[in-house]
Formats: sequence, C-alpha cells, structure tokens
Amino acid sequence: MDLHIASQIARTHLLAKKKQTLVAMLGVTFGIAMFITMISFMEGTNQFLEESALEASPHIRMYNEVNTQRPSLLDELKPGADHFNVVHHQKPKDELARLRNGLTIARRIEQEPGVFGVSPQAATQAFYNNGPIQISGTISGVDIERENRLYDLNKRIKSGSIRALQTNPDGLIMGSTLARKLNVGVGDKVSVTTPLGTNRILRIVGIFGFGIGTIDNTKSYANLSTVQELLQKDPSYVTDIHIKMLDPMQAIPVGRQLRAKFGYYTEDWATANSTILAGEKIRSTLTFVVSFTLLVVAGFGIYNIMNMTVINKIKDIAILKATGFDGRDIVAIFLLQAIFIGVSGGLLGLMIGFGLSYLLSITPFDAGDFLSIKTFPVMFAAKHYIMGLLFGTITTVLAGFFPSRRASEVDPVAILRG
Repeated sequence: MDLHIASQIARTHLLAKKKQTLVAMLGVTFGIAMFITMISFMEGTNQFLEESALEASPHIRMYNEVNTQRPSLLDELKPGADHFNVVHHQKPKDELARLRNGLTIARRIEQEPGVFGVSPQAATQAFYNNGPIQISGTISGVDIERENRLYDLNKRIKSGSIRALQTNPDGLIMGSTLARKLNVGVGDKVSVTTPLGTNRILRIVGIFGFGIGTIDNTKSYANLSTVQELLQKDPSYVTDIHIKMLDPMQAIPVGRQLRAKFGYYTEDWATANSTILAGEKIRSTLTFVVSFTLLVVAGFGIYNIMNMTVINKIKDIAILKATGFDGRDIVAIFLLQAIFIGVSGGLLGLMIGFGLSYLLSITPFDAGDFLSIKTFPVMFAAKHYIMGLLFGTITTVLAGFFPSRRASEVDPVAILRG
C-alpha cells in the first residue's frame, strides 16, 4: 500500500465533506477542552487545600490526651467476673494536660533524623474582652522564633512584627478575623481571661493571617512565659509539641515511634486533616468519572460521524476495491482521516482548554474569612494535556477503525450492482 496515495484519497474525502469533517473535529475539541478545564480546576482545588492543611498545621502534634474514663475504687477493690459493680456519677480525675519534661522531650525530638523543626507550646482556652465584646478563642505560648521556623510567620504577618513579641512580655499576635471582630489593631490593648479566672491586659503587637478561618478566627500567639504566668504554672509547663518533618509523608511512621518512645499521644497531619483528605479522594474520583464520561461521549459522537462517513463512501470503497485496493488499504485510508481529525481536534481542544483554565485562574474569587484565596485555584500540569491528547486521538482512531474494517469486507460487485 502506497501511503502517499492513501493520504491523497483521505484528504479528498475530508475536503469533500468539510462540514462533516469540522463537526467531527469539534466533537474531539470540546470533549478535550472540557476535560482539561475540569481536571485542571479540580486538581488545583485539591492541591490548594492540601497545601493549606500542611502549611497551617504541624506534621506531628504531641500532647497529653486527658482520659476521664478510669476504673473506680470499687472496681479496683473488688474485681472479678462473678459480680458487677455499679458506680453513679463518678467525677473525672483532676488531670493536667501538661507534658512532663516537655522541654527536654522537644530538644530530644529536634535531634531526630528527618526533623525540620520543633516548637514546644503552652496552649489554653481564653476569653478576649474589649469593652462589652467578649469572644472565646485560644492562646498559644511559644518561642516565636521556633514557631516562625515551622510556619513562616513573617510572611503571614499583616501588620506589626514577630520581633515586637520578643521584646514585649505582655505582647500578643492575634489572628486577623479575631482582631476585626474585637475591633482592635496593633498598639491596642485587650483583656484576656483564662478558664481559671486569671485576667491580664495584653497589648497587640502584630496581626497574622493564615487564610484559614478556623485559625484566624480564634488563635493568638504570646510568649511561652506569658501563658505560663496566665495559667499560674512553672516555667517547664508545656501542653503541646509541634513538629515539622523534612518529608511530610514520614510524619506517620515517626509519629508512631515518638508515641512508643515517650508515651504521649501523637497526631499526624493526615489524621488531623482526614476530612480534607477524604474530600480530596471524593473530588478526584468525581473528576475522573466526569472527565472520562466527557471523552467517551465525544468518542461515541465521533464514531457515529465516522460511521456515516464510511456509509456515504461505500460506493467509493467498492470502486477502490474493484480497481485493486484490498481491505487493508481501505482501513488505512479511513484511519488516516481519523488520525487527522483526532490530532487536529485534540490540539485545538488543548488550546481552548488552556485558555478556559487560564481565564478561570485569573477570575476573582471571594472565599470570605474561611480561605485566603483571591482567584480560583487551577493546576497547569503537562500530564493532563498529554493524557487528553492521547485519549482523544486513540478514541478517534478506534472510532474510525471499526466501521472502516467492516466496510473493507464488503463485496464490490454487490455494491456496484445496487
């Protein structure tokens, strides 16, 4: 078979039915364009949420899990299976949330391989009071330099500075949404009350924004010693240890090792953000199903068009076979047409998909106080474009192969006789 002759015949067929050829190309084009737009947007959303969760939360959090369920004195004195004890309204034990030798544990963890940084903290619930306004939240007493290493607070400061906290024992760095609710700014004072009733006037020296509502709406930073004094605890009092790993995926096995080594509960970032990760799996599955459906629907449309093209050219096929062309030649002619339609429509679809994705990426999006995002998140990944082009081309080739193979088996004498 001379491919040059086959390509000339294929080109003649394509140009003879220009509208039909254009419709077939547009079927591929819009299928791939919608595939690129949807998968870029959904993957961008997944990436944004995962990065937000990783940046704003520790890879491992170590704390003392206070357990109110404990055996009663009666159970300890009279154990056994031959009777049972009934205890009503057992009072929980007054157990502190502190980590014993927490600062020493933090220094030891910092020396572990693969650890990027460690920040021991004293965290407490608090009420923020500004005149008649009273809002509940949390205060984390930290070494601000350690905390800055873990969360890059310098980039998240909207006003003020983290250095001002180091020189001010009564300083407070407050979340942006919380500060707005209290109607305060840098330099203003706010009264803070702990659950134990301790009250202290603190001055706001900075306002930060992580762009996550659950943090910016409730959290503030103070010096570790300030929170220890608020809680009337000694300088070794620590409730949490935040750990960042060089490789976030190592947080899960390292967390288990630290729990076994020190005896305190550890929570890795995947467990803490299980809802976000579960949503990511659902969105990824939905994206795949919808995208695959778009391409399959486009494929069936192309198949119908190619099938009609073959039927319309059945007399031409009979003439070609009568003049010496065999079945493989007929298949090659229509496959060349399908490849042209698939590649041309696919490339055009990639360009349109890229254009739509770009327009989406610069479209303003106001997420309010829940997320700090100015435009829709879009991921531009080369693998998506390669996948779309390959799928579109393969689908088109298959759509042209099956009807052309069937047409190649026709009897030219029967067709020409009518």
